Amino acid sequence: MLNQLCDAISLGSVVDGYTRFTRYVAIGDSQTEGLWDGDDTVGLLGFADRLAALVDAVYPGLAYPNLAVRGKLLADVLTEQVPQVLAMRPDLITVCAGMNDVIQPGRSFGRALADLESVYAALAESGATIVTTTFPNVVQFLPLGRLAAGRLLRINNAITAAAGRYGLKLVDLYNAASMHDPATWDIDRVHASTKGHILFAAAVAEALNLPNSNHDWAESSGNHTQVSFGVRSYEQLRWIREIFMPWVWRRLRGKSSADGRVPKRPRLERVSVPHLEHHDAST
Repeated sequence: MLNQLCDAISLGSVVDGYTRFTRYVAIGDSQTEGLWDGDDTVGLLGFADRLAALVDAVYPGLAYPNLAVRGKLLADVLTEQVPQVLAMRPDLITVCAGMNDVIQPGRSFGRALADLESVYAALAESGATIVTTTFPNVVQFLPLGRLAAGRLLRINNAITAAAGRYGLKLVDLYNAASMHDPATWDIDRVHASTKGHILFAAAVAEALNLPNSNHDWAESSGNHTQVSFGVRSYEQLRWIREIFMPWVWRRLRGKSSADGRVPKRPRLERVSVPHLEHHDAST
């Protein structure tokens, strides 16, 4: 009886048909860190922070660390973040990582997929509820996106297969109509806008069957502004000059956006909803 009680406390309990979560840990890279839902001046939120607020609104007292750091590869998530997650004994984990491996030139992508499998296998042993996602088709917005299209399909197939093997809750962002809306994405066309992060949080809330969650997040807004060939060409050239070339230059110098950065929420701490409200009022 005592062991059953401890398991209910540490791995979530069911109340009124819903699972009560007490410890939620988010791991991954820039999308989970919150780029670009805010900025480094006002602070970053992102879907994980917003999801934590949704869970805490239903079951107050949620402890929530976010271990994600921009620029991290799957190998980094496996060796740096997974051990920390397991030590925290969460009952809810979200995993969103791998896009840096998709666009990373010159590295064995097969090894990255093996790292992904190892991440899921290790976390599944924790007994926590684990939510993961397929990657949206962001390559559709990128001038050089066709170069990464094959890898994107491979990693999404690997994610879907692993979700079935390990009993993970899977959010299918790739096939969601809302992910085709340009407004879902920030100017770099890879990271979500504030709207996109709100949609991501709603998608995970549905996967968790949180009260009042639904599938509306997946619907397209239908507000697609048609642009001329000239404007589109200018925007593509600007993206190459301002986004792509600086990224290539960093890589050639062996630099990463992760250099010198640490997780924004490294400890098990209570969710701060006033922080979220202040952030939204400032942006």
